[in-house]
Order: sequence, then C-alpha cells, then structure tokens
Amino acid sequence: MTNSNTTTIPLSFLDLAPVPEGHTIAEGIAQTVATAQQAEKSGLNRYWMAEHHNMAGIASAATSVLLSHIGSQTERIRIGAGGIMLPNHAPLVIAEQFGTLQALYGDRVDLGLGRAPGTDGATFQALRRQMKDAERFPQDVQELMYFLGDSTDSSPVQAFPGAKSKVPVWILGSSTFGATLAAHLGLPYVFASHFAPQMISQAIKAYRDNFKPSVYLDKPYLMLAANLLLADDDDTANYHFTSAQQSFVRLRRGEKGQMPKPVADMSSIWSPSEKAMVDNALSVSFIGSVETVQPKLAEFIESYQPDELIVTANVYDQAARLRSFELISQLNLFTLQGDAAVA
Repeated sequence: MTNSNTTTIPLSFLDLAPVPEGHTIAEGIAQTVATAQQAEKSGLNRYWMAEHHNMAGIASAATSVLLSHIGSQTERIRIGAGGIMLPNHAPLVIAEQFGTLQALYGDRVDLGLGRAPGTDGATFQALRRQMKDAERFPQDVQELMYFLGDSTDSSPVQAFPGAKSKVPVWILGSSTFGATLAAHLGLPYVFASHFAPQMISQAIKAYRDNFKPSVYLDKPYLMLAANLLLADDDDTANYHFTSAQQSFVRLRRGEKGQMPKPVADMSSIWSPSEKAMVDNALSVSFIGSVETVQPKLAEFIESYQPDELIVTANVYDQAARLRSFELISQLNLFTLQGDAAVA
C-alpha cells in the first residue's frame, strides 16, 4: 500500500537510446521510437534524451536531431534533453537547435543543461573544446537563456529560430554546484540520483534553501532521477537489470561496446570491488514486481518530496522495457495524465 502521506507526482522517462549487442544503430533508434511511443501511451509527462559521445551502445549523440525524430513520431508527450552538455557547444547553436524544435513541436520542448562533457578527454578535444570551457557554465547558461528570451531585438546576434521561444531551461547536476546555480537563477533542477546519488540530500537542501523566485518559477521545482524496471516477478526484473549493471562495469573499466545481453549470474563478470561500486552508484534503483517496488518507491518519494520523478531503464531487452511501461499504471504514486507541471 502507498503511504497515505505520499502525494502523487508526474512521472517522466530518460532514455539513452541504447543500441543492443548484435543490432545496428538504425535498429536501436527504431526501438527508441517505440519506447517513446509507449511512454506516451502510458501517460508519462516527459521523454528526455541524454547527450553522450564516443559510446557504441548509445545512439543519442546528436541529441537535438534524434529528439526531432521522436517529436515527429509522438503527439503529446513533452520531449527534451536531459541533458545537453553545454561545455560541448556554443550557446547560440543550442538556442537555434531548440528554437527549431519548438517551432516544429510547439510548447512540448524542454532543455536540460549539464556541466560535464559527457565523454572522455580525447573526444572532448575532437569536439574542439577544452576542459576549461566547463568553468564558463554559469555564464553560458545565462547567455543561452538570453538568446531564447525576449530581449535580443537590438542585439547584433540573434537566434533564428530561438529568439522569443522561451524554451524551458532546467539545470542538471549531481552536486551542490548545479543545485545552487539553479536556485540563484530561479530554474527547475534535476538531480542525477540514478547514477550519482551520493550528494542527494545536500543538493536538495542547497537548491531549496537558496531558491530565488524568478520569471520562470515562483518556487523550487525538483525532479529526481531513478532507475526503474518493472516486471511480472522480481527474478525477471533483476535478470534484465544485469544489462545496466554490466554496462556500468564496462564504463568504469574503459571498455567500449554495445548494450550487453542480460546474464543469469553477475558473479563471474564483476569483482567484489566492482560490485560494491555499481551497487553504490545504482543504489537509487527500483527493480522488481509492482508489489516489490511500490513500497520502496513510496518511501523514496516521501523522504525527498520531489515535484516529479524521471526514471530510466537502460536494458538490452526491448520487450522488457515496454512491459515495464505497461506496469507503471499499477504504481499508485504518479499522475499519468501527461499534463506538464512545468512549462
């Protein structure tokens, strides 16, 4: 049963456009489209994609391009970036890209911004960027918001499309830095608890304590990220989640490859120290049947009081991912009507 004090909140989905082992990128993208369509059918609020580069198992490197495709294949669900890694780009370019998305798909578009490069150092150099570019993140966020706003009429540089689009901007983070920035700018904030939960309490406190009302928000709006994979029984869910666990091990080893197939036993794949690392990184994970997940998820929501939850299920098996969406409606924790809470 749900804790009677737990308020229902919107539920959204974060996708990495996984490319399963033995599949082409085109096949991975086709599965991503089907995932977005099922998310919309299930009544989720947002469908976001993350920017990553030089990763064979992730097809969302050209994030705005793929988001446009998703937008054309869906009708209602909000689409957006969770996020664009702003140090990789000039703010004007992102304003133009997301202004174009808004011109195509109206007020369905969100723009989440991250400070990390989302890739390795060699790839960062191939992007013609430098690590010091991340130091300009606060200034770049404000420059991007300027290009998306109403005040550029007399500016020698304007975003066409983009100017006056007012695409909603979110700050993403896993520390107090992003939380404090979002608070000072009066923007909604997303904490990356699905893979870096260590500072969740500190970041939430920093955001809420320092929030300054703005033309964007009159009070804090917090979204938390989590891993969520539902199945008809716990064993099935845990089996499919081994794909995500293997991917995390490979990432930490510096190994490249597509999304691995699930395995019956992880003990031969990871060392004890790697298991501890993965368990810690993925500790905000809700894996199992509806009956198993419901009370744990209710406790998490009650503890941190997010305004919205965004979940991810980065697994090999497409049928398992779609089945998880089908079961979401049985969780009595979420508003699934699809109306945007922040726009």
